[in-house]
Amino acid sequence: MVFFRLKKKGYLEEATKFYKGRLIGVSETIHKKELERFVIELSWKSSKIEGNTYTLLDTESLILRGKKAEGKSEEETKMILNHKNAFSYIYEHRGRFKELSRKNIKDVHKLLVEDLHVQNNFRAKPVGIAGSIYRPPDNQFQIAEAVDALIVAVKRASSPYAKAFITLLGLSYVQPFEDGNKRTARLMTNAILLANGLSPLSYRSVDEKTYREATMVFYELNSLLPMKKIFIEQYDFAARNYLVEGISIS
Repeated sequence: MVFFRLKKKGYLEEATKFYKGRLIGVSETIHKKELERFVIELSWKSSKIEGNTYTLLDTESLILRGKKAEGKSEEETKMILNHKNAFSYIYEHRGRFKELSRKNIKDVHKLLVEDLHVQNNFRAKPVGIAGSIYRPPDNQFQIAEAVDALIVAVKRASSPYAKAFITLLGLSYVQPFEDGNKRTARLMTNAILLANGLSPLSYRSVDEKTYREATMVFYELNSLLPMKKIFIEQYDFAARNYLVEGISIS
C-alpha cells in the first residue's frame, strides 16, 4: 500500500533536505539547546494530548530545574518526566529502531508508564475507547497477532516516512497495553524517524482536539486522511523549527 504518493513524499523529502541543510555547521552548544527545547515541547504537547494540565512553562521548569508545578498531581508530573526519559532512551539508542519489534515497543512503553501503576505486558482484558464504537483486540493472543502484523507492515513499507506513519496509526489502533498506547505510538514514531536520520515530531503546533478527532476518524472509518495531514504538517514544522540530530543527549 502506498501511504505517501509522489507529491506528498516530495513535500516530506523537501522538508528533510531543508532540515539537514540547517544542521550543517551548527555548534555543539546550539545543538544542545535545540535538543533541550525539543524535549520540553514534545513532553508538554504529547502529555497535553492525553489531558495533562501542565503548561509549557511548567514543563520547562520541571525538566530544566526539577521544579514541580503547584497544584499538579504526581501522575501528571511523572508523565512529563517519563516522556523526557523515553525520548532520551530512543535518541541514545536510535540505531535499534530502524524497524519495529515487540521488544523495542515494550521498552519504550515501560519508560513512558514508569511509576504510573500500568502493566508493561500486553493487556489480558478488553479496553473500550471513550466516544467510539471501535473495540481493539480483546485478548493477549489477538493482540500479539495484531502487533506482529503491524511489525510486518512496517518492515514492508517503502520509505521511513511510511514506516513512522504506520507505527503511529497502528499502535494507537491495536492498543496493546492497558494504558499509554498513544504515547508509545508517538515516541515509537520518533524512534523510527531518528533511526533513519529524519526529524522527529514534537506535535508542538497541532491542536490536541484536532489530533484526538483524527485518531477517532481512523478508529471509526479507517480513514487515513486526517492523521496523514497532521503527520505531514508536523514533520514540516519540526524540520523547519528544530535541530535535533547530531549530538549525545547525556
